[in-house]
Amino acid sequence: MIKMIINVKESTTVRPAQDTHNGSLWLSNVDLVLPRFHTPSLYFYRPNGSTNFFETQLLKEALGKALVSFYPMAGRLKRNQGGRIEIDCNGDGVLFVEAETDAVLDDLGDFAPTIQQKQLIPTVDYSADISSYNLLILQVTRFKCGGVSLGVGLQHFVADGVSGIHFINHWSDVARGLDLKTPPFFDRTVLQARDPPTPKFPHVEFQPPPPMKNPAHTRIPESDISISIFKITSDQLNTLKSKTKDGPGPLNTPSFSTFELLAAHVWRCLCRACGFPDDQQTKMYIPTNIRARLQPGLPPGYFGNAFINAAPTTVTGDLLSNPLIYAAGQIHDALARMDDEYLRSAIDFLELEKDWTAIMPGGFHLYRGHVMCTVNSWYRFPIYDADFGWGRPIFMGPGWVGFPGLCIMLPCSTDDGSLSLIISLEPDHMHLGGDFAPTMRLKPLIPAVDSKEDFSSYVLLVLQVTRFRCGGVSLGVGMQHYVADGASGLHFINHWSDVARGLDHYTPPFFDRTLLQACDPPTSKFPHVEFHPLHP
Repeated sequence: MIKMIINVKESTTVRPAQDTHNGSLWLSNVDLVLPRFHTPSLYFYRPNGSTNFFETQLLKEALGKALVSFYPMAGRLKRNQGGRIEIDCNGDGVLFVEAETDAVLDDLGDFAPTIQQKQLIPTVDYSADISSYNLLILQVTRFKCGGVSLGVGLQHFVADGVSGIHFINHWSDVARGLDLKTPPFFDRTVLQARDPPTPKFPHVEFQPPPPMKNPAHTRIPESDISISIFKITSDQLNTLKSKTKDGPGPLNTPSFSTFELLAAHVWRCLCRACGFPDDQQTKMYIPTNIRARLQPGLPPGYFGNAFINAAPTTVTGDLLSNPLIYAAGQIHDALARMDDEYLRSAIDFLELEKDWTAIMPGGFHLYRGHVMCTVNSWYRFPIYDADFGWGRPIFMGPGWVGFPGLCIMLPCSTDDGSLSLIISLEPDHMHLGGDFAPTMRLKPLIPAVDSKEDFSSYVLLVLQVTRFRCGGVSLGVGMQHYVADGASGLHFINHWSDVARGLDHYTPPFFDRTLLQACDPPTSKFPHVEFHPLHP
């Protein structure tokens, strides 16, 4: 990947287009237990030929109008007299940066969130007082090819992913002249602890990760984290679901969700890649949306943080020696526990906790030899609805992943049922997972075939020569399987290479396949278990 140089052209503050509510917004325990950073995300758009493609003046005007309804975004953090952090809804505005780069979108490959892409989102000086932070920071970067990225940084106390996307999609609607669809609901006292707080469960989700059997407790620099994107097709998801027949599942559970199965697969792969001993405990954190799990549920448009981690825990030996359904069952049971009673208990638990820094999600990941992972699902989020009038994004995802052991599930822009997995690991571990290769980033090296068309339209052999910036070359080959097996395919490719070198010694192909015709009459003498279903 080339080195991307960003040139900032202008930085402005965008304030609500009209006067808004001025006052303090109380933050819940579910807000304040989160790390004090801005969650980074990136949207990428290809040019559509319009002369005003991503005109920043239009975007800023729409942003000012959108902030009227979502006025806390234009505020600042402050501490009340008791020292508790809250939002000062003062209308001071949000940061809007305009930038350009000599890179092109294709230089970013599959848009895996590398450390280089951090430049596409404004930075924040966290050494300053919290009252100085812009709660929302935005950057529009124009690429040499005409494409654009929209970098978003949202202070985590202000909103979770659901609420953040609610705002971005409303902003894009305003840019297209559309009205507000779902008004935001700001009163976070609906997530207040009970009086008195009465936690009823031990809440493993707030406990530190299991101790390492072979501790290697050194901090991991950001530059040492390897991040990759893997595409999981609908066919691969169906194959994964078929593995649930490998063994019994939890009682009264006829099937597992796509998330439970895929998260189970990821958990097993990460533990295998990290090489944990069989007796090593391992924990998975699953950010779980509690909006509909509480009774009554949170109001529509609830704007804030409303995720609490489910935390299945087991030992590596059980995870890897048992079939996939074992891991899926652990995840299913942990999610099933997340009902109103458990969640209200969790909020009360936080109310009684004196030191939240010891239980903040994310802090556990920062050291080598971690025995936990986090699987975060975005694949039901409407992340591709952010159309500002020039088309939907071609990709949306996190702007950066700052710790190993994180997996984010994303929907694909193709809307064909496939998913993308963003996974971060230590570099020495990334190649050991194995189960996802070949990766998404290799698929573009072979021409695609539209298998939905009539088969008479198929090209039986598709070839692609791709030149790399370093001077190297790949030859991608796709051969219709009815035509040849591996031996015959290699026979052809090797003959082609011989012809290119002016050679003529080769073994002529033999095409008459009647040699493999059935007997007349057919006389099968054996049961042929090789053709039996794997699981009758």
